[in-house]
Amino acid sequence: MRFLQFILSHSIFIALCAMGLCYQTALILHTQNSLSLYGFIFFSTICSYNFYWLLSKFYFKKNGIIRGFIKEQLSFVVLFFSALIGTVYFITEIPFLIPYVLLGAFFTLLYSLPLWPFNFFKKLQKIGFFKTVLLAFSWAYITTVLPAVNLLTTDFIPVCVLLAARFCFMLLLCIIFDKRDVTVDKSHGLHSLATDTPPKTLNSIINLVFIFYFIMGLLLRYHFNDKPQMFAFLITGGFVWWVYTLSLKKQGYLFYYFLVDGLMLVSASGSIIAGFF
Repeated sequence: MRFLQFILSHSIFIALCAMGLCYQTALILHTQNSLSLYGFIFFSTICSYNFYWLLSKFYFKKNGIIRGFIKEQLSFVVLFFSALIGTVYFITEIPFLIPYVLLGAFFTLLYSLPLWPFNFFKKLQKIGFFKTVLLAFSWAYITTVLPAVNLLTTDFIPVCVLLAARFCFMLLLCIIFDKRDVTVDKSHGLHSLATDTPPKTLNSIINLVFIFYFIMGLLLRYHFNDKPQMFAFLITGGFVWWVYTLSLKKQGYLFYYFLVDGLMLVSASGSIIAGFF
């Protein structure tokens, strides 16, 4: 159990989910990628998430002594620097992706700006939708555009449709987490889509996002006339909605960091299985 909690809390599991979504992109768009891309996605996800966790933990820490903080969070610090080394190594193996990676890094930096010790950046905390939408788009961009760079000039529209579907999918997951964190966020003065939107309005947004996700997903599979992938998508979509209904009730740590995050692997696994037919 302790090992599982380490995997979840240090973003190793979510890094595997990111790899799964990238592989799913390649399957759906009928393209291929080098192993270096998946290595980069894995290590860069661990690096960025542990960086954000360290920044947020330090931001809310009453005692700002760095030495003591590093000692307390040593496992996160070690994993961050280890992942940073892996990230640099793998990006040198795929240098043609560097311009696209820099844009993704910019999105990641934007997401963390409200936690930086500057008054101007702290004002971003008041933009409720900023955090939620930016995180969802960052995930969609990295797991869709990076694996499909070689298709941007030949199959631009299918890539955009998948980007839209992936954005809606990730936005649903982000909103589920936002709804969970409403009380904590309000106590810290942080804002999200869930904290700044009335419950009825938020539910309407979720319904619209899910409908758009469903339409984009079906259109993409129809474009490629890929019936197995369409069948897998229908099952995945139903599972996503089921998990959302479960999130309406109070749930524990494993539900969010294993089941909700795990929806990414469920989606990817459905496409992998469909690929055999």
